[in-house]
Amino acid sequence: MAIPNGNVKDLEEQGPVLQAVSRWLGQRWPVVLLGTALLVAAGSKLALVVQGRVPFNADEAIVALMARHILHGERPIFFYGQAYMGSLDAFLVAAGFRLFGEQVWVIRLVQALIYLGTLITTAALGRRAFASRRVGALAVLLLAVPTVNVTLYTTASLGGYGEALLLGNLILLMAIEIDRAWRSGRQARLWVTAGLWGFLSGLGLWAFGLTLIYSFPSGLFLLFRLVVPHALRQRQPRRLLVGLASLAAGFLVGASAWLVYAIQHGMGQLISELNGSAVASAELGSFATRFLQHSVNLLLLGASAIFGLRPPWEVRWLGLPILPFALFFWLAVCAWMVRKVLRRNRPYGQLVLLGVVMALLAGFLFTSFGVDPSGRYFVPLAVPLALFAADWILVLSRRRRSWAYVLLLLVVGYQLWGNLQAASTPTGLTTQFYTPSQINHQYDAQLIRFLKSEGETTGYSNYWVAYPLAFLSKEALIFIPSLPYHTDLIYTQRDDRYLPYDRKVARATRVAYITTANPALDSYLREHFQALQISWDEQQIGDYHVYYHLSRVVRPGEINLGETTLDTIGE
Repeated sequence: MAIPNGNVKDLEEQGPVLQAVSRWLGQRWPVVLLGTALLVAAGSKLALVVQGRVPFNADEAIVALMARHILHGERPIFFYGQAYMGSLDAFLVAAGFRLFGEQVWVIRLVQALIYLGTLITTAALGRRAFASRRVGALAVLLLAVPTVNVTLYTTASLGGYGEALLLGNLILLMAIEIDRAWRSGRQARLWVTAGLWGFLSGLGLWAFGLTLIYSFPSGLFLLFRLVVPHALRQRQPRRLLVGLASLAAGFLVGASAWLVYAIQHGMGQLISELNGSAVASAELGSFATRFLQHSVNLLLLGASAIFGLRPPWEVRWLGLPILPFALFFWLAVCAWMVRKVLRRNRPYGQLVLLGVVMALLAGFLFTSFGVDPSGRYFVPLAVPLALFAADWILVLSRRRRSWAYVLLLLVVGYQLWGNLQAASTPTGLTTQFYTPSQINHQYDAQLIRFLKSEGETTGYSNYWVAYPLAFLSKEALIFIPSLPYHTDLIYTQRDDRYLPYDRKVARATRVAYITTANPALDSYLREHFQALQISWDEQQIGDYHVYYHLSRVVRPGEINLGETTLDTIGE
C-alpha cells in the first residue's frame, strides 16, 4: 500500500521513530481515519443534544410514548394511528428507557448509536462493493458530519429513518455476501447469509417500507445473478432450493409482525400506506400533472436538500461562499456514477448501490411520496453518494493527490458550516417545514407547571403540542389533537393517534384549549365561546396560548372543529 504524502526516499531521511510511524500510518490510515470519523460523528451528535438544537417533535414524542407503554406491557405493531412504520424504533427506545430512564436524551442516544452502526456498515460496503478500505474510510469521513438533511433525520426520531439506513446497509452487505458464498462454494455460509438477507428484508418491510429501495434492487441482483442462470442450466438444484428456502424462512421471521397485522386486518391498508396514501390527499390533477410536480420537487427542492445546499425545512441557502464548489462536487459525483453504469465491466456491488439510487428516485417520482419536498425521503441517498464520491476522490488522487483531498476537505468543511448555520437559527434543526407548526419548546416546562397549578390536566390542542406535552408531563396532562394547526383551519383526523387519550378527555368534566401561532383559530375560539355565553381566562406562555377556567365543558364538535368523539371510538 502506498504511503500517503511521501515516498521511500523521504522515509530514509527520517529517524527510526518517524519511519516506524510513517510505515504504520501508510498501512493503517484507513482504519485511523475511520476511527477518527466515528469519534467526530459521535461528538457532533453529542454537541447538538447538549446545546438543545434539535427540538422535541410530536412524531418523536409518539415514539417515546410507545416506548413507555411497551415497558408497561403494550405491544404496538405500528406507529400509533397507522399501518406503516413498525414499532422497532419504539422497542429500541424502550430498551434505552429501561437502562437510563425516560428522558428525551435517551431517544437521541439510541439514534446516535444506530447512526454509528450505519457508518461502520458503510465502511464495510466500501470494502465489499469497491474492494477498497480507503473508499469506505473516506465515505465515512463525508458522513461523519453529513448534510443538514441527514444530520436532522439521524438525530431526531420520526419512527424509523435511522433504522432504515442501517437495515439497508446490512441488506446490501448480505446480498454481496450471498454472491461471494455461492462463488466460493461454501454452502453453510450461503444458507446463513441467505437467511439473514431474508430476515433483514422482512424486518425492514415492517420497520419502514422505505427499505424496499434496498431489498428490491438487491433482490433483483440475486435473482438475475444467481437464481435464473442456475435454474436455466439446472446446476446444483438442491443447493439453490435450500438457499431459497433459507431466504424465505428468514423473510417470514423478519416480517412476522407485518404478516400478523395483514392476517388480522387484511392487506388493503398495508399496501395503501406503502404507496403513500397518507399524503395522497394533497395530490391534485392527472398523473402527468403529479409527475411534473414530483419532478420539480426532486430537481429543485429535493436536490438542494440532498446536496446540503439548504435546510430541509426552508429555502435558505447555506454557506454561500462555498456553495458553488459543493454543488460542483456533487454534480461531478453524479456524473461519475452515471459513467460507472455505462462501463462494461462494472462490479456488481456498485451496480446494486446504483439500483438503490434508481429505486428511490422512481419511488419518489411515481408514488404520492413525491408530493413531500422536505428532503426526508432522500436520506438513504447519502450512503451511495458518499461511497461513489470517495471512489471518485481516490481516482483523482492518483493524478493530483493534493487537489483531490483539498476538494474533499472543502466539502466536509462546507457540510460542517451548513450544520452550524442551520443549528444556530431560533428553530434549530427542526422537522417541521410548515412554519406555523414550528414551536419554541423552551417554554414546555413553564407550560406544564402552569397547567398543573391551574388544575387543567385535560383538553384540546394540535398535533405538535399534544404528544410532547403528554410525554414530558409523564402523561399527567392529556390534551388530544382535535384542533387544526393550519392557518386556514384545515384539520385531519389522522392527527389523532391514540384512542385511550380520546376516551380520557371525553370523560373529563373540565377541559382547556391550547393553540400555537394561529390567530385565525384564536379568533374562532373567542367568537364561539362568546356565542355559547361562557366565561374563560387566557394566558400566553411563549408560543402557547391557553384558554382555561371555562365555565362549562365545550367540546370541539360543539363549535364545529374536528374531534373524535367517544361514540366513534367505543367504550
